[in-house]
Order: sequence, then C-alpha cells, then structure tokens
Amino acid sequence: MRDPSFRRSVALFRAFMREQTEPEECYGLLARDAAQQVERYEPLKGATVVDIGGGNGHFTEEFRRRGAQSFLFEPDMAELLAGGRRPEGAVLADGYLLPLADGSADVCFSSNVLEHVADPATFLSEMVRVTRPGGLIYVSFTNWYSPWGGHETAPWHYLGAERARARYRRRTGHDAKHTLGENLFAVHIGPTLRQVRARDDVEVLSARSRYWPFLPGAITRVPGLREFATWNLLLILRRCPS
Repeated sequence: MRDPSFRRSVALFRAFMREQTEPEECYGLLARDAAQQVERYEPLKGATVVDIGGGNGHFTEEFRRRGAQSFLFEPDMAELLAGGRRPEGAVLADGYLLPLADGSADVCFSSNVLEHVADPATFLSEMVRVTRPGGLIYVSFTNWYSPWGGHETAPWHYLGAERARARYRRRTGHDAKHTLGENLFAVHIGPTLRQVRARDDVEVLSARSRYWPFLPGAITRVPGLREFATWNLLLILRRCPS
C-alpha cells in the first residue's frame, strides 16, 4: 500500500476495527506497513533490529521475513504470550533498562509504547543509547488528545479518565485494561517534538501522522490542531555520529 494514501488509511482502519476478532490479520498488516516505513530510510536485510515493547512478536517476525536479525524486548509476560503465541528470540525486559550494549542495533523500533511509560524521556534516551551512530530510531505513539487517546475508553476520555472508565465498566461489566497514571499516560505532541528536537544526539528525519492519508507531516506543524488531528505521531530519527 502506498504511504500516504486514502486506500492505505482505510485498510489500516478496517483492520484495526477487527483487532479483537482477527488480531493476526490486524497486526500482520500493521507490521508490514511499519516495515515498509523503516525500509524507506534503512535496509532491513542484514540489519540488527531491536523491537521494544512489541507485544507477542508480529513486528519482530515481519522484520525477520525481510532479512533482519530481530529481537523482541517486552516487559509484560501476558502480552508476550497473548493469543497463545510464543515468539522466538524474545526477552522479558524493561524498555527503561535494556540488556544491550551501547550501539548494538542498526534499527531501534517502538510502536505504540510511549504512551504506556511514565517517563518517555528516559525511554527515548535508552532507545538512542542502544542504536549505533548513524542508525535509525522508529517511535510511534497515540497522544492523549487523539480521538483514540483513551484507548478502549475513547472517545469518552475527553470527559475525564475516571468518567470514561466508569462508563466502560457499566457498558462491559468489567474494568478497562488501561488506567491513566498506571499503564497509560497523557503524552502530547508539542512537548514530545520540542524534547526530541532539543537533543544533540539525534536528527529528526520525519515527524508525521502515522495514519493520516494526506500531507501527514503538515498537520504536526500546527500547534493545537496537531494534538487532536495527528491521531498517532510517528518519529523517524537518525542517531548522530559520536
């Protein structure tokens, strides 16, 4: 699928709507799309790729299909084994402190993890540390004011996180998976862009909406509007030579 394009955005949205019933199809498509985005900047064949917080391994497996040596680092055993999967080459590890030497990876990859960590700056610094000079860093996250910022409680999170959780409990009969301040955090586009651009160890190659079909880089340049309309911010960074 051409990126960006309306056809691609519709296909990804349709797959996402079937996430609960057809997770293999949903995450398989998302993994192929992400791998294509990486390959615009860095060849995957022969590369060492670190997938941080990659759940049960769809992204890792796609990188391997394209010839990479890919390794999965996931802190949650339940996520790692979800759906009965047992991904090979997986390590139970926290993204704040990866068991890797400096500059180990050609590509450091993280899809939709940043909104689940309490200290995004430390998480990003660890991604930079394990990436070799000249290597690529791929970071994508759903910001809080996105229509999907509350995850399963969205869009009612706009009325407050606790109110959204109470509504979800009434509607489903059980608690939501994510709790603001525990395993979901309010990460915003503007502060994240300022933080990344202030670093002297990375070059920002792209800051764009991951799924938006038209001019995805333009929307992230409009303060205020970007917090709602970006949906999901994708950062492609290059680690500067040491």
